[in-house]
Amino acid sequence: MVNFLLIFVCMAAGLLFRRSKTLPADAHRGINAWIIYLGLPAVSFKYLPHIVWSSNLLAPVLAPIVVWLGGWCYVKVYKKATSVTDGTEGALRLTSGLANTSFVGFPLIAAYFGEQYLSTAIICDQVTFFLLSTVGVVVAINSSKKHPLSAGIVLKRVLRFPPFLGCVAALTIPHLINIDVLSPLFDKLGSTVAPLALFSIGLQLRFDGWLQQLKPIFSTLLYKLFIAPAVVMLLFWLLQFKGIIPQISIFEAAMPTLLTSGVIADEYGLNPKLSNLIIGIGIILSLITTGVWYLVLAKW
Repeated sequence: MVNFLLIFVCMAAGLLFRRSKTLPADAHRGINAWIIYLGLPAVSFKYLPHIVWSSNLLAPVLAPIVVWLGGWCYVKVYKKATSVTDGTEGALRLTSGLANTSFVGFPLIAAYFGEQYLSTAIICDQVTFFLLSTVGVVVAINSSKKHPLSAGIVLKRVLRFPPFLGCVAALTIPHLINIDVLSPLFDKLGSTVAPLALFSIGLQLRFDGWLQQLKPIFSTLLYKLFIAPAVVMLLFWLLQFKGIIPQISIFEAAMPTLLTSGVIADEYGLNPKLSNLIIGIGIILSLITTGVWYLVLAKW
């Protein structure tokens, strides 16, 4: 119950602070910087060194890839039916194929399953980030047709992303030196991620003009919140993946759109208004739909 209250209180606080204009309009940037540079790397050091590697961990690797590939096919069909522009197509690919596996995923997994399963969620998150930084950037550049595409740009994005570096460090450093003395520090820093991420989301939520974009919003969220996790669940059933790790992976696939998708869409001029509407509405709806998925997974 406390975790659910945390979700409500932190997001509501963000909304109230934004509406009251108590904080600067770009206050979320400072909060996000803390999460990205300190919080998420600390979470990696808190959980990843203790992972017992097994074939089951193929599930959190596969889930984001399946969501991305399914989103690609889904948007391709949608474009043929509606004849959207290249920029809007790029925005829909980014918002349908990438899940919010950390900012929304971590708090919800902690609330429904327990914090001990964040180690699985971290794997999903790192694969999602890798997809964003590689094929996501390629999609954005190709759709905008205004920026040169090179392997150097993609590689630079990957190697400069602190959570990725934190993940690599957490998987290597503990095997070289004993850092157990730092565990309390990682615990304290990692515990800031959920409340600050939810507060940041509240600061960024926008819903103006959603009625004019209802069709693409509905179509994208139908895939992101329902079809994508259903496809992942079907694949895992065919592969006979069982247990809590596949369940966490499916649950992560049911998360709303990755916040950074909106940032990339804005950077490359890919209908940023539509992207932000999909992100904002998706986050609100996901608080309900993930509850439905939790009940489904409990019987799976």
